[in-house]
Amino acid sequence: MPQKKGKYTFELTTNPAVIGYAAVVGKKEGEGPYGAYFDQCHNDTTLGESSWEKAESRMQNEAVNIALRKANLKNTDIDCIFAGDLLNQCISSTFGLKSLNIPFLGQFGACSTMAQTLGIASLFVESGAARRAAAVTSSHFCSAERQFRFPLEYGGQRPPTSQWTATAAGAVLLGSRQDYLNAKVGLKAVTFGRITDFGIKDANNMGAAMAPAAAQTLMDFFSDTESSPQEFDLILTGDLGYVGSELLEEILQKENIDIKPVHNDCGMMIYDREKQDVHAGGSGCGCSAAILCSAILQQMEAGQLHRVLFVATGALMSPTSSQQGENIPSVAHLIFLNA
Repeated sequence: MPQKKGKYTFELTTNPAVIGYAAVVGKKEGEGPYGAYFDQCHNDTTLGESSWEKAESRMQNEAVNIALRKANLKNTDIDCIFAGDLLNQCISSTFGLKSLNIPFLGQFGACSTMAQTLGIASLFVESGAARRAAAVTSSHFCSAERQFRFPLEYGGQRPPTSQWTATAAGAVLLGSRQDYLNAKVGLKAVTFGRITDFGIKDANNMGAAMAPAAAQTLMDFFSDTESSPQEFDLILTGDLGYVGSELLEEILQKENIDIKPVHNDCGMMIYDREKQDVHAGGSGCGCSAAILCSAILQQMEAGQLHRVLFVATGALMSPTSSQQGENIPSVAHLIFLNA
């Protein structure tokens, strides 16, 4: 059973195993620095579908099915699936995963969804409520822009602080450690974040809105576990981009916590900022999901990384709240992976 460690962290004593994972991305992401790590890179934004929303749903379905094949499993072997996305009522997940016929629990954590679904899935496996569980999320540049900002046809100018929503999906399959004793990567702890609100209203400056949430969750984890940044090979945030990453490091420095030597951000990794014109970097549920479910887990399995903190951040806004001039509250959830 999961054990509470401190006030906000669950320690996973059985070390639930990562038994399969996959990342599916669009053309721009495939042309980025990590293109060779992804399981599938599509050459167009519609993936041959009649809408961007259907394309995003297809990416989720493909990510889960590829992860199942890599784990030599069928959909009937999975007890439950946790999934979410950026679109209203999480339609990318429901339409994308309905054909799998797996018990479905929809989640919304904005760009923190990969960590949220993975955290809850791990608790189900740790407690014995599920023998195997799946966590999946996605985002799509065109569908997100249409919902949250302006239709692409509008041709609006993007300020330097804006980030490019990744067209990507990632999926992780977890299994009971007693069934997968030889699995190389496991989950050691989960810290679910608290909502922060520092008064940011600009939907084109998500990094500034989400950095305080990442800082709060990291401080909670370090306090609960009596650990320090130097004990980890990588602290991976997502998706703060260049603006939010610098702000996060500055906030923690003021608390005498230095993560800079081991910190990287999925929003800074997925694109070549200079060559691909993404301004402050990448964002979207699929950004951190794709980086985690490709390069990071591959490097952990290869023994290149051993102790990783994955901290996914989410801006808990909606089109309605933004149109009404509300602030952008944020949250960050943390997963401690070890190999």
